[in-house]
Amino acid sequence: MTTAMPGNKKWLIVLGTVIMQMGLGTIYTWSLFNAQLVSKFGWELSSVSITFSITSFALAFATLFAGKLQDRFGLRRLTAAAGIMLGLGLILSSQASSLPMFYLLAGVVVGYADGTAYITSLSNLIKWFPKNKGLISGVSVGAYGTGSLIFKYINGNLIESQGVSGAFLYWGIIVMIMIVIGSMLVREAPVPAPAEAKAVSGRAAAAGGAGIPAKDYTVKEMLRTKEAYLLFVIFFTACMSGLYLIGIVKDIGVTLAGLDVAAAANAVAMIAIFNTAGRLILGALSDRMSRLKLLSITLAVTAAAMFTLSYAALNYGLFFVCVAAIAFCFGGNITVFPAIVSDFFGLKNHSKNYGVIYQGFGIGALSGSFIAALLGGFKPTFIIIGLLCILACLIAVSLKAPGQRRAREKGMSLKPSRHTA
Repeated sequence: MTTAMPGNKKWLIVLGTVIMQMGLGTIYTWSLFNAQLVSKFGWELSSVSITFSITSFALAFATLFAGKLQDRFGLRRLTAAAGIMLGLGLILSSQASSLPMFYLLAGVVVGYADGTAYITSLSNLIKWFPKNKGLISGVSVGAYGTGSLIFKYINGNLIESQGVSGAFLYWGIIVMIMIVIGSMLVREAPVPAPAEAKAVSGRAAAAGGAGIPAKDYTVKEMLRTKEAYLLFVIFFTACMSGLYLIGIVKDIGVTLAGLDVAAAANAVAMIAIFNTAGRLILGALSDRMSRLKLLSITLAVTAAAMFTLSYAALNYGLFFVCVAAIAFCFGGNITVFPAIVSDFFGLKNHSKNYGVIYQGFGIGALSGSFIAALLGGFKPTFIIIGLLCILACLIAVSLKAPGQRRAREKGMSLKPSRHTA
């Protein structure tokens, strides 16, 4: 069985995935609701902002089980159910009046539904386009970022016209419709035949330096390789650097660069733009060069930007250059990683395998804030993140896919000794 299919039907699958991903990406407009909830209910801002940390953690946690749920219920039914669950979580949030209810509904329910649909629809689309994994991952993950950018204005207008509770209601309805419609257009990808996988492997190896492995790893088999843990370290570092910046960029502009609140707020829109651009540009580029080399470059750039934020005398221009660089690299890393996991461990169990590595996202979302609280400020946190980026860069430069490593070790063991007669 192959991935052969009429082109127009394949692009319907792309369209459906893009619509779903745009709806799923709207959760990144949560910061618009923080101050409004504080104003309406009189809660502490720090307590309200915990909601999004719970959402991010639940999103990552859901990816551990999404593959098994897809095997049981099928992609269409699972993503449609996730869309209904996400929409209901937001709709019911419009009636919530206590923090625990927001933590449960907007945090756990919305995050879990979002992660379930995100990982399964992304992995499925990559399987349909095995020759262009980087590009197609960029399209899917880029749509996720575009959804957050577009809904920054939609949800902002809803808050102004309907109030914060009313905005939750309409946001939930819109997103539910988007994801359910998108789920109707997708179709589950068949597993590539061995001959097709081998052909794609050769092309990918020439471009990306890894290719498709000779076998499809199960989660248990993947976890027996050291490469799985090294990829987790890289992904955790890449996610922490971007997610920490996204959460506090406005405060950095005011505190470290001396910007007024309005000027610093422009950084929020800049992050969304460069984040999305990084996903599209670096995703496509990763099909033409080694993904690991590309990853090492983005980590080095991120480290340089982090050290600049720590040590340089920041002005308007330098601040925005650093923010744009980190956002661009973060978006690219999030996009390239699904393709790297498939290069290392195969396509058959991709959603399950990537779900394990993806836990670096949830842990990374929490770790930046934890380090900042422990060290007491932005600058020490930037230094720690910069050092971790250097470490991750060195790992990426030296890392090989499990199949390549075994082949190299086998070749070395078969090489005759110069002492042999």
